[in-house]
Amino acid sequence: MSYEVPDLSAVVAEQSHDLLFATVSGAHLYGFPSRDSDVDLRGVHVLPIAEVLGLRHGPETKERMWVRDGVEIDLVTHDVQKFCRLLTRPNGYVLEQLLSPLVVHTTDAHRRLVSLAAGCLTSRHGHHYRGFAVTQWRLFEKTGEIKPLLYTFRALLTGVHLLRTGEVNAHLPTLLEKLDGPDYLLGLIEAKILGEHRALAGVDGRPAPERLEADLAHWQEQLREARDTSALPEEPPAFEEVHDFVVNLRLAISG
Repeated sequence: MSYEVPDLSAVVAEQSHDLLFATVSGAHLYGFPSRDSDVDLRGVHVLPIAEVLGLRHGPETKERMWVRDGVEIDLVTHDVQKFCRLLTRPNGYVLEQLLSPLVVHTTDAHRRLVSLAAGCLTSRHGHHYRGFAVTQWRLFEKTGEIKPLLYTFRALLTGVHLLRTGEVNAHLPTLLEKLDGPDYLLGLIEAKILGEHRALAGVDGRPAPERLEADLAHWQEQLREARDTSALPEEPPAFEEVHDFVVNLRLAISG
């Protein structure tokens, strides 16, 4: 399933702080948007030095949700310091946002940060993806909806692929092909197009609960093995470079 990035240049121009980058994340990045999916726009803003060192601290995180031209947009940006703090921890969300191919706005600083991303990958990212998968599976058990089921396997397969190869890939259809994942998930992706909160019970040819539980256990074990045998370091080797990046960027923008 392809996705064309909408023209959101006006959204970027409206922001009160400089934007380092803005990319599309969420279901569009994962490869299973619905017809009624909102657009998850994620990025980094840069607070001027006066809003970092003074008494009136600027917002570390900015959130806004609104409708533009009939499309609901969910915009979340972090200040560069917070974003990079998360980047140097085992946080898959910010990695996926930074490396998303669905780029709405970019800068030289964004490209520099992308170049540092490989040095932020660690074996501990396995914990992030396991935790996210567990949370989504519980949501699936509660709601019976296709969406959290797809999120569960997307997280597990992204984690396995990352730990095995050092590559961040959040696109579920691609991961299914690369890792020979459960074939019924492609059918569920097609079914989800019809509605963001469509129930699994209403889908013809849906997998039996026993099959889902067996596949869940299998990919959880694959993630555990990938974490235990990963060649990735436990700590990010690029930590000092990322630290210097934040300091130099802040000084350059405020100067």
